[in-house]
Amino acid sequence: MFDVKTVTKDCVEWIRNFFEENGVSCNAVVGISGGKDSSITAALCVEALGKERVIGVLMPSGEQSDIDFSYDLVNHLGIKYYAVNIGSTVEAVKSAVPIELSEQAKTNLPARIRMSTLYAVSQSCNGRVANTCNLSEDWVGYATRYGDGAGDFSPLSKLTVTEVKAVGRELGLPEHLIEKPPIDGLCGKTDEDNLGFTYAVLDEYIRNGNIEDLNVKSKIDAMHEKNKFKLELMPSFNYNAADNSKEEKR
Repeated sequence: MFDVKTVTKDCVEWIRNFFEENGVSCNAVVGISGGKDSSITAALCVEALGKERVIGVLMPSGEQSDIDFSYDLVNHLGIKYYAVNIGSTVEAVKSAVPIELSEQAKTNLPARIRMSTLYAVSQSCNGRVANTCNLSEDWVGYATRYGDGAGDFSPLSKLTVTEVKAVGRELGLPEHLIEKPPIDGLCGKTDEDNLGFTYAVLDEYIRNGNIEDLNVKSKIDAMHEKNKFKLELMPSFNYNAADNSKEEKR
């Protein structure tokens, strides 16, 4: 059973402890999309640190039809925020690269520019960048490596979408921010449309191993296996200077 009160309390305490150990006077910097994950991450940070130590960064790429959700969130929490339109930066990079970018590169570029923007703000405001990914999206690789998959601390990455929403309600967030359908911002489809299954189905499979549609199970398993690398440290050559020195003396 998911005890939302205990989990919320423990997560708030975890955030406090992180800042005690990694920047006792630092601010939490959160990229605000208006969706549930960034909204609930920001709300947890406010609960842990106080609204004076939470900074929201809104980063539309050109026109963003649902930007009002982001303004609703920062106004509801009463936090300081900056709006940085990354549209011209995205286009500048596309124009500067002397090869035709793949569709995947075009899709991931805004997320990586957003993360660069968050770190620019963070390093200028005595900040620590919040990662806003949840377990469900990470499970199937629905995050951009070094984009929204980056950050300094991650409050939600061990919680499924269902559990994240429960935490949002426990924190008293407006329902329209908790239940806003996540949209990729490119083709107008929701995340669930693109995935081909609902988060409710995915969450039940992750937590309890229950799933009725075996085709969906195979798809989830394949996506999980294919995208594991996003959650791991990059491979590195293991050089041991002491061992090498011994070898040279023989």
